[in-house]
Amino acid sequence: MKKLSLQALTITVFVFILMWVVSKTTDLHFFNSFDGMSQAFKEFELTDIVFSEIRKDPDVEERIVVVNLGNLDRRSVAQQINIIRQLNPKVIGIDSYFNCEGNLRDTINCPQLLDNFGNLLLANEFEEAGNVVLVSKLLQTTKTSLDDNLIDFYDSLEYSDSIFNKNVKYGFANLVTDPPAVHQDDVKQCRSFIPKYQVGDELHYAFAVQLCMAYDSVKTKKFLERQKEEEIINYRGNIEIQDIRLSSVRQKETSTTNYPLMFFALDVDQLLNGDYVEGFFEDKIVIVGFLGSYFGEFTWSDKYFTPLNKKPAGRANPDMFGVVVHANIVAMILNEDYVDELAEWQKYLIAILICFLTVALFITIDNKLPFWFDALSVLIQVALLLLVSVFMVFSFAWFDFKLDLGLTMAASALVGPAYDIFKGFQNQFRKWLTKKPAEVLTE
Repeated sequence: MKKLSLQALTITVFVFILMWVVSKTTDLHFFNSFDGMSQAFKEFELTDIVFSEIRKDPDVEERIVVVNLGNLDRRSVAQQINIIRQLNPKVIGIDSYFNCEGNLRDTINCPQLLDNFGNLLLANEFEEAGNVVLVSKLLQTTKTSLDDNLIDFYDSLEYSDSIFNKNVKYGFANLVTDPPAVHQDDVKQCRSFIPKYQVGDELHYAFAVQLCMAYDSVKTKKFLERQKEEEIINYRGNIEIQDIRLSSVRQKETSTTNYPLMFFALDVDQLLNGDYVEGFFEDKIVIVGFLGSYFGEFTWSDKYFTPLNKKPAGRANPDMFGVVVHANIVAMILNEDYVDELAEWQKYLIAILICFLTVALFITIDNKLPFWFDALSVLIQVALLLLVSVFMVFSFAWFDFKLDLGLTMAASALVGPAYDIFKGFQNQFRKWLTKKPAEVLTE
């Protein structure tokens, strides 16, 4: 048993060394011809199947209403807020910035400055409402952004112009994307967000967290007590995007999400024309943001790839607007429907343990049933990979626990080749040790 354990431990170490070599080889882009395939797999996680296929349809979240901001000017936005605030919502969140992009404060680069009366109207609506949450943006200075080691470090914030700051609260709208997005039209895959962030001496909260704090501070504080730097978003659904100009067949083709209606939503003209039922906004969280120029418009602006996407790998079109991502976060916090996950050390511990036991099993089979070793080792690896995959999927589906066993699967896949390589080295080494010296020729 001692000899078996020592040999299994040695081969387990060899497996992890081999994994490290493979990872470094991949980092050096030796296999550029497979980049498309690797990118498709990078976009896919097993838990995506749970989001899009296994979970039952969610109930409509009646506490949240999403309103399309479209491409309205500030005077029209003021009209929107005026209508909404008179319908007595609990809190109004606006996922839009009211400043000059790049801080270029001239009427050519920032035409919004021309409508001074419209700006005053909008600022007055915010102040009169008294329950408005605007978005800010966590920023990096140029010096910091050039340092790759501090890519997740922020040292400042961007706000709307000071005229809009009376009687409002702010929450940063930054979402964690892969790859990191610079512009709104960039490819953005979003699975998580940062609940809070310390900038200098001041603690700032995410936009969705600020909305929840205004609606239900008890549940929000309970969420923050989890003390997680990054939270996985437990996506539950999208909004129903339909355009009367499209046929029902065309609407089905252009839909990009597998989930049904989760949030009630109003288009720009629906709100302005009063096309909603009485009490629709009362005591609710109203989130105003961009959902296209009109419902059903094809656009990539402020749109993300999420696990609800119809195509789990090699995704063609983003499926969710940023404002709806924030709505999903709000729903997750209010429903206390969090996602838990393994700590890093737990991932390594499980991978090492499973690898060690698999290697020990391989050694035993090789010693007791050498004739059947090749067939049994392959069957064991396939069965192990399937079992781990099923366990990952259903632990998420049943318990909202993201069991990230990617390292375990990688180690399990390499056990067979690593065992053969190590055994080959071992046999060759034994031959060298037992090789007899050449006979001395005599006359």
